[in-house]
Amino acid sequence: MSMIQVRVRRKLQEAQDIASFELVRPDGAPLPPFSAGSHIDVRLPDGMVRQYSLCNDDEDNGHYRIAVLRDAHSRGGSRAMHDIIGQGDLMEISSPRNHFPLVDARRTILLAGGIGVTPLLCMAQRLAKAQADFQLHYCVRTPERTAFREEIASSGFASRVRFHYDDGPSDQRLDLAAVLADSGPHVHAYVCGPQGFIDHVTASARLQGWGEEQLHVEYFQAAPTDAAADSAFRVQIASSGDIYEVPAGQTVVQVLGEKGIEIPVSCEQGICGTCITRVLEGQCDHRDLYFTDEEKERNDQFTPCCSRAKSPLLVLDL
Repeated sequence: MSMIQVRVRRKLQEAQDIASFELVRPDGAPLPPFSAGSHIDVRLPDGMVRQYSLCNDDEDNGHYRIAVLRDAHSRGGSRAMHDIIGQGDLMEISSPRNHFPLVDARRTILLAGGIGVTPLLCMAQRLAKAQADFQLHYCVRTPERTAFREEIASSGFASRVRFHYDDGPSDQRLDLAAVLADSGPHVHAYVCGPQGFIDHVTASARLQGWGEEQLHVEYFQAAPTDAAADSAFRVQIASSGDIYEVPAGQTVVQVLGEKGIEIPVSCEQGICGTCITRVLEGQCDHRDLYFTDEEKERNDQFTPCCSRAKSPLLVLDL
């Protein structure tokens, strides 16, 4: 993966346990352009790579801005960003990628749970500039944990934003039934936040008649799986005919890497799509959050960083 060196121009405490980072090229040159909903890969000091959504105006490619929640259950990425990376430090990032793009809609509903506001903030800026019809519902535990609260309140689209606090009075809490009452095909919803928040919103939308093509989601991390239930299977490399055993507890990426067959990876959770590999034969056990249900049913590609096999053998187009 080609990486870009950047410097942390500014690191700010945006809210309780949330820090933002403004990233610029050391020589002041512009960064690659991006669109609302984009994310970048960030390489951390220990070599780990993590994905963070861009939350600044997508017309400004002089800098990128990301925000990171300190997560006690993280695998180390958030702790590194909060405790190790500081203002002035150099980092490596990827060019932006967008798996969560805005589509042209007569009306747009943005639903953010906590730090999930980051890609939606960029979307709100884009929609406001286009004078589009939209609303942003921002759900947070407490005002103290609300990143960019003052920035949003002083923005030109402040009237389109509703804050909903778990510890606030009942009349300001999110009324999903009312928010999702219009399920016409001209309305699209974008949801980002913790898994439980996304599941709640999408399940409610489906109950109210929303079509899958109207719901757009961005996940932070894959749901945990029961590794103890995994079974071994084999993969065959189509170009050589070589067959390798993938035992329980190891991924296809890990097994093939040990044999000198490198597959590009980034998130290693089936979220980003970097490692997608074509499947020529066999039945996949999809464990990613990247493919749609329709794409999974085609059974012609999978994410070897986390997905497995339901059949004894998968033949890979490698």
